[in-house]
Amino acid sequence: MSEQTGTSRRTVLAAAAVAGTAGAVGQAGPAAARDGRHAPAGASATTSAGASATAPAGASATAQPPPRALRALLREIDHRRIEATVRRLAAFGTRHTLSAQDDPVRGIGAARDWILAELRRHARASGGRMSVELQSYVQEPGPRIPQPTRITNVVATLRGSASPDRIYVVSGHYDSRASDVMDATGDAPGADDDASGVAVVLELARVMATRRLGATVVFAAVAGEEQGLYGAAHMAEQYKRQKADVQAMFTNDIVGSSTADDGTRDPRTVRLFAEGVPSSETPEEAAVRRSVGGENDSPARQLARFVRDVADNDATGMRVRVVHRRDRYLRGGDHIPFLERAYPAARFTEPAEDYAHQHQDVRVVDGKQYGDLPEFCDFPYIARVARVNAAALWSLAQAPGTPRGAKIRTAELTNDTELVWERGPESDLADLAGYEVVWRETTDTDWTEVVDVGDVTRHTVELSKDNVFFGVRAVGRSGVRSPVAFPAPER
Repeated sequence: MSEQTGTSRRTVLAAAAVAGTAGAVGQAGPAAARDGRHAPAGASATTSAGASATAPAGASATAQPPPRALRALLREIDHRRIEATVRRLAAFGTRHTLSAQDDPVRGIGAARDWILAELRRHARASGGRMSVELQSYVQEPGPRIPQPTRITNVVATLRGSASPDRIYVVSGHYDSRASDVMDATGDAPGADDDASGVAVVLELARVMATRRLGATVVFAAVAGEEQGLYGAAHMAEQYKRQKADVQAMFTNDIVGSSTADDGTRDPRTVRLFAEGVPSSETPEEAAVRRSVGGENDSPARQLARFVRDVADNDATGMRVRVVHRRDRYLRGGDHIPFLERAYPAARFTEPAEDYAHQHQDVRVVDGKQYGDLPEFCDFPYIARVARVNAAALWSLAQAPGTPRGAKIRTAELTNDTELVWERGPESDLADLAGYEVVWRETTDTDWTEVVDVGDVTRHTVELSKDNVFFGVRAVGRSGVRSPVAFPAPER
């Protein structure tokens, strides 16, 4: 295990004071870190990818300005293609999980076949890197499933060139429902819920198929969500049985409108729901997390911080509003089965829902049309949500993986903090430049300090671990950083 000399307490405290006086915290550059100093607040740097990296005032110290390659990708996302996808899916009449699977024009089977054909068309531009499959199984009777029913996910896998075993998943559910969740024959166009999310997935598959990514990205249109998250649960369980290295999963569910039920609009905000103490933890693990104050530092919360770092900017045109909950009251999305299997996952959804047009049967009352129809979608808004997803997925796939085995040594009483972690797997080493240690006050939400510690697996900061929260992130040779790993106590 290699070792780095510590960052001095005087340096830490002086830099924090300077940053506080400036009203913003700058990200320390490699040269400044080697000299034991922070860069001035708001300092400009240049990444090897060629982007001018000046974080906006008040931004997290870990914010990552989008490089030119990412900006070019984001510009290709087309709201007109997204609109065409939403309208085509709505035109199948219903996509209820229990609807016809062999009708060529109406029902979930027709929608499945169309999505499959679209993903195969996108895959042809990948040079053989993207494969497309139907992932099917028979769900036995259960709540909202009265008889054995075949549930099919449509999955496109864009294999990474450097770290193919590291996986990132993005999904939307293509099944729909009417007001009566068991009505499998009535119209349920499901434009917002969730043709909008599927349109995001298909557009991401189209623009990313032509890119060579470091890690593997999976684009999934899943079924059975309205009946009980069945398709996503099957997918997550398959990954678990394969011991797959799924380092992040996003679901896009109800991302079609920027208008609330009172008519107010918020076209530049998307909510991102991220749970705190992981539901997959044992009571003993949860007790340890609470004992060190790590309730706000779950893998899902670190993932949400990462999304804000790379996607809350002018390139996406969006504000990412992180909500510290697993999901909304009385609701649940396809990220939950992944969370239950200890995979970091989060849910994107629109800023405020219009319940008058959600899960409503298509009808006209007093001259007003109701129902989950394309007419109530904001297609440029959906495109911006797609850009947020694209920024997150591209950055995750091009960065090294999240550091593993991060620990904070607690065997001795000391005012220093010793951190250790594992070096990345062999597949990541070619693109690994080193690591950064980050920290923040316990009352802060975002990371406020960053120090480049080099290509090491141990670092000591002359600052009390009792007073602040620490983390470790990996740095790629291209300048793209991984999500932060929160260290567990080690005696």
